[in-house]
Amino acid sequence: MNNKILLVDDEVLQLKIMERLLKSDGYQCISVTSVQEAELVLKNQIPDLIISDYEMPEANGFVFREKLLKNDALKNVPFLFLTSFNQEDLVQKGLDLQALDYIPKNIPPSQLLAKINNLMNTVHEQYQKSLSEIKNIAKKLNLSNIPPKAPLLKHFEIHYFNQSYQNHPGGDFIDFIKINERYTIMVLGDVMGKKWGAWFFSFSFLSYIRSAVRICVLDGNLCLSEILHKINKVIYADDFLKDIFSTLSMVLVDDEEAKITYAGAGDLPLLKFSHQHQGLLSHQSDGILLGFLENSTFSEQDITFEVGEEAYLVSDGMIDFEVNAVKKSDINLLKKRLYDLKISGKSTEEIKEILFNKEVSQIDDCSFIIIKRK
Repeated sequence: MNNKILLVDDEVLQLKIMERLLKSDGYQCISVTSVQEAELVLKNQIPDLIISDYEMPEANGFVFREKLLKNDALKNVPFLFLTSFNQEDLVQKGLDLQALDYIPKNIPPSQLLAKINNLMNTVHEQYQKSLSEIKNIAKKLNLSNIPPKAPLLKHFEIHYFNQSYQNHPGGDFIDFIKINERYTIMVLGDVMGKKWGAWFFSFSFLSYIRSAVRICVLDGNLCLSEILHKINKVIYADDFLKDIFSTLSMVLVDDEEAKITYAGAGDLPLLKFSHQHQGLLSHQSDGILLGFLENSTFSEQDITFEVGEEAYLVSDGMIDFEVNAVKKSDINLLKKRLYDLKISGKSTEEIKEILFNKEVSQIDDCSFIIIKRK
């Protein structure tokens, strides 16, 4: 939980006092003076708690709450009314709208913080309990879109890492498909969306990917561009996946000739480290998101390796970050960090620990595959 609170009150002084108090206790606050401003904020981000004044011009707190209850993405966000009134009929109306409580505007600061802390702790405990129950069910059903281990190859060393957003299973998926002793196909994808919805759809994409690979292998065809074409065709035709899209990075590893072939769909470029270059090389695919168009074209690239060189497949969560509650992406920043870590002699495990630092807040699932030439 990020403990982000949206404050809605047309009294600017009251708003600033509450914002300062909450920030002093470690909360992130977004303050607005009207329901209209609040609705604009909620289009881009979902807070952990909403505290709204009841009496405001144009649209009051009840109207605001009624709108939230009609929005599936926002109706379960904990909601408190802030008011100077204490009429029983108004209190009951707010509680009927599933508000958790009322906060009087003249409440002492210590009581306000205690009330909000208790509420946030209760919500967090319920959240963790529900998450644990769902994870246990998924585990019993053997549902996972991340493999238990990487393949062992003669000429390549494979490492992979995945950190889901807010500890939920998410839309990033990884798979290693062993064709024979010579060839292995590696995939990294990212289904659009977050948390359980994206996680659920990722299994459909994985199923189509595995099937397309097996069919092409049976036909004696290991052309990645054709495999991607087949995957895209069936996903586009699947009504269940209508308007559900995914990126995909696909690598064919030739463990005899110690080279790889790369193709992708709407993905970030494959990055390659070589001591011969001042910075990481980028190999960009030209395919668009899987399922977006029926007749998409995909091309592939052969990439050779010298001993000690590495390739990296990354999901977009690795390059996303927030500045003043605004999402930003910067692949060049990731490239520089990776290159600096490599030339400083950091091990693969050390790189993982630095890139997946738990102290750094992530805003999406983060996945990373390292392909190292032995």
